[in-house]
Amino acid sequence: MYESPKLAFYFLIIMPLALYPLSILAKKMKRYSKLSQESTSDMTSRLGEIFSNIEVIKSNSSQKLESKKFADENHNVFKYLLKQVKVAALTSPVMEILGSVAIGVVIFIGGTEVIEGRMTVGAFFAFSAALFMLYTPIKRISNLYNQAQDAVVANERMFELLNTQPTIQSGQTELNERIKHLSVMHTSLNYDDKSALKNISVGVDRGESIALVGDSGAGKSSLVNLLVRFYDPSEGEIIINEQYNTKELTLDSLHRKVAYVTQRIYIFNDTIAQNVAYGQEFSSERVKEALKKAHALEFIEALDNGIDTMLTENGNNLSGGQRQRIALARALYKEPDVLILDEATSALDNKSEALIQKALEALKDEMITITVAHRLSTIENSDAILVFKEGEIVCRGQHEDLINECEEYQKLAKVLV
Repeated sequence: MYESPKLAFYFLIIMPLALYPLSILAKKMKRYSKLSQESTSDMTSRLGEIFSNIEVIKSNSSQKLESKKFADENHNVFKYLLKQVKVAALTSPVMEILGSVAIGVVIFIGGTEVIEGRMTVGAFFAFSAALFMLYTPIKRISNLYNQAQDAVVANERMFELLNTQPTIQSGQTELNERIKHLSVMHTSLNYDDKSALKNISVGVDRGESIALVGDSGAGKSSLVNLLVRFYDPSEGEIIINEQYNTKELTLDSLHRKVAYVTQRIYIFNDTIAQNVAYGQEFSSERVKEALKKAHALEFIEALDNGIDTMLTENGNNLSGGQRQRIALARALYKEPDVLILDEATSALDNKSEALIQKALEALKDEMITITVAHRLSTIENSDAILVFKEGEIVCRGQHEDLINECEEYQKLAKVLV
């Protein structure tokens, strides 16, 4: 600056002009980086889906179809990566051109100043040397800035996920007493504009069992989702022991009291014992007792490592019925106050199901049992059967009464047998 204010002034004009095309390239790099990461995520998801459903793919001889779908996803990844490479490759030439323009301006203006005697040759060369020394770091910074766009996008995607707030917030009240009564009071549930439950009211005491039956989409699983607070009611409330609204309870204390065996069985890549004791304090004796109640101990003890046998991802080294029994054992291990079985014995043979029903009958007095039924044999002895249709309870009562009086149940009974 002190060598030649005029040259410094021109340099300061060109530098901001250089930043403009670089900022455009950086924005393009950021956009393509985001698209590249999203397409990579889609491709990975597609690959996981293929491996998860490999049996269906092979049985339908659809390998070529899946291969084409994967190739399309792979092409998207390649397309955006190629665009990233092109943008990155442009950075250096742009900087070279702008650098050449800057040097040309310095030589022209500086040379004029020297010829006209307003600047010495030494000052001119000193300024030029300083400019050349500054050029290389600026070029490196511009390259690093472009390369950093990948990290910026990854950071934004990560924090977008981390900053997502759950729609179901934990309450403040700890539930430390046993659940003796459960009331669903005038409860409705909407999924966006679709009504899943309409003005449902149900009461059940400890030691009682209720069954939920109905066509697919009738609202059975929606009610279960409310009981475990996967959703909150759009209207109405769910009351425990006639004093605690489930919204006011901490999720941790509520889930300690409720065991839920879902339609889809989740098995972790761990030992059988750790799968059964998942989320609870470990005790091998309690694990064996829970497995015994679920009629799974016999086949597990026949394995080389017994309860310490390592299960593969999704429990693929077990049959469907064996996985269901382990999931049931996990629920019984919790010694819950409320046991919810959402078609939890659908993969069992009739003999195994009858044995488990007998075991659950013996435990009935210790808990509230709620069963989403898929077979008539699992609900005939229930204290109450709730018949769902289009989100409403159209009939309720015991099996003998409903089979004679409820037309909807009569239709379902023919299917459930």
